[in-house]
Amino acid sequence: MNHEQQSSAQPAAFPEGTPAAELRVGVVGIGWAGQQHLKAYDALDGVRIVSLAGMEQELRDSLQAEYSIPNAFADWEEMLEHGGLDAISVAVPTFLHAPIAVAALARGIHVLSEKPIARNAVEGQAMVDAARKAGRVLDVAFNHRRRGDIQALKDVIDDGGLGRPYYAKASWLRRSGIPTLGSWFTNPELAGGGPLADIGVHALDYALHLLGEPKVVAVSAATHSELGPQGRGGGKEYSALASAHAFEVEDFASAFLRLEGGGTLLIEASWATYREMDDLLDFTIYGTDGGAELKVQGAPFPAVGQLRVFTDKEGESADYVPPVLPGRAHDAVVEDFITAVRGGEAVWGEHDGSLALYRAQIIDACYQSALEQREVRL
Repeated sequence: MNHEQQSSAQPAAFPEGTPAAELRVGVVGIGWAGQQHLKAYDALDGVRIVSLAGMEQELRDSLQAEYSIPNAFADWEEMLEHGGLDAISVAVPTFLHAPIAVAALARGIHVLSEKPIARNAVEGQAMVDAARKAGRVLDVAFNHRRRGDIQALKDVIDDGGLGRPYYAKASWLRRSGIPTLGSWFTNPELAGGGPLADIGVHALDYALHLLGEPKVVAVSAATHSELGPQGRGGGKEYSALASAHAFEVEDFASAFLRLEGGGTLLIEASWATYREMDDLLDFTIYGTDGGAELKVQGAPFPAVGQLRVFTDKEGESADYVPPVLPGRAHDAVVEDFITAVRGGEAVWGEHDGSLALYRAQIIDACYQSALEQREVRL
């Protein structure tokens, strides 16, 4: 089907730039992430879930009944061909993000994709180009920046409470956390990478968000694959040796990022390392007038982590614990997406996926640096 046929098969959403009274949405992917999107859409007024696509028939049937969804498909292409959609969520393995998003955008459908935007920046660029050509929204779900503790720390930094930040470290570390949701995670052709691409991109996103989106000028990274190839690091339910795919990605990665203006950022991500049992999501920042530490033990499940701010007043310690409210994660991400869609053509151009693409460009540079064992400039 060519582009002209696609455009005629799916009526363009909001052809006059004004949102419809009721948004018709669909969800592609019925795993944990897809279910978060379904729950969030279902809670919104003026939003109706009209289509669902997923390969697991029993689960698909169950979710279709739970949310009273009129149309359900095993294949995402059938869902798009059926039409009647204003927006979709894409919550499937990473190698499918670009094909689904590009096809949907070509039909005039707004897209909210799970992270990372794609397997690499080339595919991510194709998605951004498709969004710009179609004049539609492309958002990527970085739900951890919506944590209440991260938002509280953002307020401290933005208010100048730490002065000028010059060093930060962000990490997401697991002891036995090689994903059990399908062995595609361990195949670089399907996933794009290991923990750096999977959970490291979350650490990169919330770190750059907290720091005010500084430009990354160079990266120096290293990756290691020590436990996964031996069948270790996945807990009782997973063995890399029994996987349908060989373990061909890293299980630990670290990256040193030089930022414009002289600041530096260290990123660490692991699926499998010999460390304490609880997963850790954290962020440390040092500034000219103060510092801060955030630790979320047992990540990502505690709604609120331990946040402390270190500073002084008249030469005496003035450390404190800021007030923190729980964040809303995927609920907030989906609400923001729907708000953008309802904003009409005046705001659609501000949501073209370019921020998520920049994350992909940095991750690509990190993998290149690790492979070539040198610093890579962006």
